[in-house]
Amino acid sequence: MHDFHFKNGELCCESVTVSSISARVGTPFYLYSYKTLSDHFLKIQRAFAKLDPLICFAMKSNGNLSVIKSLVDLGAGIDIVSIGELRKALLVGADPQKIVFASVGKTQEEIVFAIKTDILLFNIESEPELEEINRIARKMNRHVQAAIRINPDVVAPTHEYIKTGSLNKKFGIDLATTRQIFKNRKKYSHVKINGIHIHIGSQITSGTPFVGAIKKVVVFIDELRALGADIEYLDIGGGMGIIYKNEIPQTAQDYAARVLPILEKTGLKIIMEPGRFIAGNAGIFVTKVVYVKDNGSKIFVIVDGGMNDLVRPMLYDAYHEIVPVKQNKSIKQKVDVVGPICESGDFFAHDRLLPRVHKGDLLSVMSAGAYGYAMASNYNVRGRVAEVMVKNNKFKIIKERETFKDLIRGERIITW
Repeated sequence: MHDFHFKNGELCCESVTVSSISARVGTPFYLYSYKTLSDHFLKIQRAFAKLDPLICFAMKSNGNLSVIKSLVDLGAGIDIVSIGELRKALLVGADPQKIVFASVGKTQEEIVFAIKTDILLFNIESEPELEEINRIARKMNRHVQAAIRINPDVVAPTHEYIKTGSLNKKFGIDLATTRQIFKNRKKYSHVKINGIHIHIGSQITSGTPFVGAIKKVVVFIDELRALGADIEYLDIGGGMGIIYKNEIPQTAQDYAARVLPILEKTGLKIIMEPGRFIAGNAGIFVTKVVYVKDNGSKIFVIVDGGMNDLVRPMLYDAYHEIVPVKQNKSIKQKVDVVGPICESGDFFAHDRLLPRVHKGDLLSVMSAGAYGYAMASNYNVRGRVAEVMVKNNKFKIIKERETFKDLIRGERIITW
C-alpha cells in the first residue's frame, strides 16, 4: 500500500527515518515516497496493459514539479485544469500530446496557450465553452480536438463536495444537449469533436458506480455513432479511492477486471485520470507537538501544523490516521489534535485515541500525498511548508519552505 513503516521503533520513509529528515528541514513538512508514487502508477499501467490507455495524472491532486517529473518519466500524461498546471507540465517535459485540459471555466488566455502548445484534447464542460474554443481556434487559424464531458447523472457514494457526476453539479453536459452538439457539430468548424469524457467524483471505493457510468456512456456512444459521429477517445476520468481509515477500496486489478470487457468492445483509445490513487498514500504530513492542554473537559494536542497546511479534515471532515513518529507504548488517551490557526475548524482529529505525547514529539498525518500541499494556503500569514522526497536511502528537499519575504512579494504600502 505504501512505503512508510516502523523500524526499531522509528517511522521510516523507505530507508530513511522521518526524524532525521525533520532534524534537517524543520517542521511542519510534507514527505513523499518515490517508490510508493511510482508503484501506484505502475499498478494501473499493468492492470490496464491490454488496452494501453493514456494514463494522465490529475495534477490538481499534487502539483509538485518533482512528483510530476517522476510520473512523466514513467510514461504518464497529465490531466490539467489551469494554465499554471499546463506550464508546470511543460516545464518537466510532458508531451503535449499526452495532456488533456478539463475545468469548467477555461479563460481566453488559457485556451490560446493550450492551442499554441498543441495539447491532445480539451474536455468541454459547456456549450458556451465549445463556442469560445471554436471562435479562438478559428481566429488563430488552428484546428483542435475536443471531448465532450458528459454528465451521466450518476450519484457516487462519496462526500457531497467531491461528487461531480449528477445534474445538480456544475460539471459536464447533459445527454440531450450533447446529442444536439453532435448533430450540429459542423458549425464548430475548427473543433474536431472526437471524444467523450466522464468523471463522476473522487475517493470512490466501489467499482459499481464506475461500471454503471461506463456502461451508460458506451450505450450513448453507440447512439452518437448512429448519428455519424466519429468518436476516437473515451476518457473515463479518475476518482479511484484509497485507504484513509477502514475503507476497502478496489485495487487497480479489480477495477480493470470489471471495466476492461466493456471498454475493449468500444475499440476506442482509453484515457484515464487518476490522482489520489497514485499520490494519496505516497505522502505524509509531519508536524511537531508544541503544547498539550488539558482544560478539565478535553485534552488538546496542539501542533505546529494547521488547517492552512492540510485543509481536508476541516473541509471534508476527512479522517487521516495520525501516528507518533517514534513508537510509544504508553496507555492511549482520547485527544483532539489541533493547530494554531484562529478557527475552531483548525483540527486534524477529534476524540482520537493516541499514546501520550509531549512537547517536541513528532506526529505523522498519514495518506496526505493528495490534496494536501496542493490545497494549502497562507492564511494567518503562514508560509507554506517544505516538501521532501525520499528515494531508497536518500532524501531531497523538492520545495523550500516559504519565507516572510515570499509572503509579502508583490504587496505595496501606499501613501495617498
